[in-house]
Amino acid sequence: MAPSLGRAGPPRPPPAGGGRLRRPGYGGRVPTAAQIASFPNDTPPPGASPWVAGGPSPMVAVVDADPAWPAWFARLESVVRGALGLRVLGLDHIGSTSVPDLPAKPVVDIDLVVADPDDEDGYVPALEAVGFVLWVREPWWDGHRLLRHADPACNLHVFGPDSACPWRDRVFRDWLRTHDDDRDAYAAAKREASAAAVAAGEHAMQYNARKQDVIREIHGRAFAAAGLPVR
Repeated sequence: MAPSLGRAGPPRPPPAGGGRLRRPGYGGRVPTAAQIASFPNDTPPPGASPWVAGGPSPMVAVVDADPAWPAWFARLESVVRGALGLRVLGLDHIGSTSVPDLPAKPVVDIDLVVADPDDEDGYVPALEAVGFVLWVREPWWDGHRLLRHADPACNLHVFGPDSACPWRDRVFRDWLRTHDDDRDAYAAAKREASAAAVAAGEHAMQYNARKQDVIREIHGRAFAAAGLPVR
């Protein structure tokens, strides 16, 4: 039986800097094709920080694809759905661990869609009760929150129904699942970026920046195939 989803304890504190930062959303509408095919700026506004706990992950080592990763997702899906029940409007395995034969960091990425990611009291306490930790709060970037889970290792990305990012993530995932040439090109870019990041002592965000050009190139082909505008 899923735990209660009522308010647990006192209200969660607002983001640093005072007030409640709201995302510049789309007014509750489904995102447009142009919004899905764009990459919004995720730079924090002046005085704001995305970090709730800790900072960027030091994990940058990429390993060979593990056939157990889909089972990790299945376990995590059961945990999240058990905790949130009908508050789950969407739950997708995304990122490199969702693509067969693609090397990755051994951390499952999941997109969770809820009615309002800014209403943290509606989902964060229930997820914390089953082992997740709120790590990132970015209301200025598609309402994004990130919660981490240790075993299985997971990054749970929370968005609202008007957020473009989950759509973008699915387009990229599905393209890589069906186009071995781009999957292999991305695999090579990941291994190169990982080796350089390990040698330089970099963190995960710096590792991500090293492979961004290849990601954008592949996105362009995936967007075109999906009928989305290519910039």
